[in-house]
Amino acid sequence: MVNCEENLIRSYGYSKRGTTAKLAAFAALALSTAGFAQAPPHYEASIQSLDQHPVPQWYDDAKLGIFIHWGLYSVPGWAPLTMVNFNDPNQFKNNPYAEWYYNTVRIDGSPTQKYDREHFGPNHNYYDFAAEFDKQSASWNPDAWAQIFKDAGAKYVVLTTKHHEGFTLWPSVTPNPTLPADRQHATRDLVGDLTKSVRQQGLKMGLYYSGGFDWTFVPGPISSRESFEATKPQSEAYGKYVDAQYRELIQRYQPSVLWNDIDYPKTGHPMDIEAEYYNAVPDGVVDDRFGIKHADYTSPEYSTLKEISPKKWEECRGLGQSFGYNRAEGEAQTIAPDKLIYLLVDIVSKNGNLLLDVGPEADGTIPAVQMARLKELGAWLAQNGDAIYGTHPWKRAEGKTTSGMDVRFTQKNSTLYATMMGSIQGPSVTIASLKPKAGATIELLGYDKPLTWTQVGEDVKVSLPASLPGKYAYVLSIDQAGEI
Repeated sequence: MVNCEENLIRSYGYSKRGTTAKLAAFAALALSTAGFAQAPPHYEASIQSLDQHPVPQWYDDAKLGIFIHWGLYSVPGWAPLTMVNFNDPNQFKNNPYAEWYYNTVRIDGSPTQKYDREHFGPNHNYYDFAAEFDKQSASWNPDAWAQIFKDAGAKYVVLTTKHHEGFTLWPSVTPNPTLPADRQHATRDLVGDLTKSVRQQGLKMGLYYSGGFDWTFVPGPISSRESFEATKPQSEAYGKYVDAQYRELIQRYQPSVLWNDIDYPKTGHPMDIEAEYYNAVPDGVVDDRFGIKHADYTSPEYSTLKEISPKKWEECRGLGQSFGYNRAEGEAQTIAPDKLIYLLVDIVSKNGNLLLDVGPEADGTIPAVQMARLKELGAWLAQNGDAIYGTHPWKRAEGKTTSGMDVRFTQKNSTLYATMMGSIQGPSVTIASLKPKAGATIELLGYDKPLTWTQVGEDVKVSLPASLPGKYAYVLSIDQAGEI
């Protein structure tokens, strides 16, 4: 890069023997010009203005985030062991989402209602869980969580600040009009404490907020698709309430992600909130659940894509069938380590991120089976992260070996990564329909020597070491100082 002083001198015809005053003036001009050029744009409350916001590089490069569902529902921590199926007419009655406990417990004949009466009695008030949640969360260590998430390979974290139940994890100054003062929010500033710990680990911190539902305003319960829509609060009071709480979150915590859920009240002002957010946090991102046509990314839930998406997307899902803590879940209900790694690789190959959820107990304990998955994921990424972080899709996402094993492709600069999703048998592997340039260097991530390879028609055959490093999925890096 040309030195600023030299560039200005050359432009205006002065020699470096000019006066100190002239150089000082040039330096001042250079600094003021640079400051002007780098000033972030000012966003207005319109789709046209919001659509000018670019997806920040950190988010595109991050690939893996940790979602945390934690709230009053973490105290009972139970849901039936059914599969997520949004087309099932009995989905709400047999809801596997433990974070929906307060809704499901009020549906007559539901397994959750039966569980609640057996364990807490027929006249139990759900919001009485607030005292127990406060008591248990007082011993929670946010530094431990932040270290766990970093070790798992995550680059950002998203915490539920308010789920559909209406209870907030920060001491909001916006009063809830229906809940008693001691049941409106956590006594401890759980949002602030985790934000500090996450940032100390060098990770980005994001905040989830349920704008579309608040069962303290419109209680429901939601038992059908029709009642799903009818239970979205639309009063003037609720619109003002949501706007106010979002402004609190932005001003207090400056989150890197604003993750709204379900919808936004029509009496609220989501475009104003997003514009204010971008102006306060220019490299922040917003999801596609604000009820307007602008979003930095789309957010499919328990659903992946078949093709590369030109628009950034993020799959959110739990390690099990629930987002919130479900004490009934165990090994059988939790995604297997190999399937988890294949899921991440597939998502990244198609221009997506994975927002992987953990459901802690009320005291902050992450269930052992979920901890085991995070450790497996972290170990794999420690070896193979070059094929994930900072990559972008290649000209196609999917491939196969000649033996039928699935392969996913990602690219970074001049290096193509081919991740083989399965166990490899034999001294070599052949990837179908792949032709590296002559002289390309092929390596196996985790192994420190180049591999020998030959072109066999349209396919590339690669010789492998006798002992393969790591497990679950193996990555070939093909570096050829140019595009394939």
